[in-house]
Amino acid sequence: MGELLGAGPEFSYQQRTATLTSNRIAVWDVLASSVRPGSMDSDIEVSTARPNDFASFFANNASVDLVCFNGQKAAKMFEDLVLARHAELRSGRQFETLPSTSPAFASMSFDEKLAKWTIVRRRA
Repeated sequence: MGELLGAGPEFSYQQRTATLTSNRIAVWDVLASSVRPGSMDSDIEVSTARPNDFASFFANNASVDLVCFNGQKAAKMFEDLVLARHAELRSGRQFETLPSTSPAFASMSFDEKLAKWTIVRRRA
């Protein structure tokens, strides 16, 4: 978001969130909680994963029509833990799985990742 919208780490948290909000972007983890002994997504103990309340979020933010995921694991968790129980949340929304911004995902360059992530700027 720093490169795309000028919401980089050199700005305060309040400035970064204000920039995202003014560009009509919300950032929310798929999971509200889980056990993850390490730092990798593959370390998430799926049996402990509890999703955030997306049904309420979308009910309160009906204009959200694009949902982007930061990597395959987030998209899969959303599919398995949210859409599997609330298929109606698909209606009227586009879902995009974007490349993980994690440095651990090194098979794609930063510039290649950035090019994929521009979808959020085009929609803002």
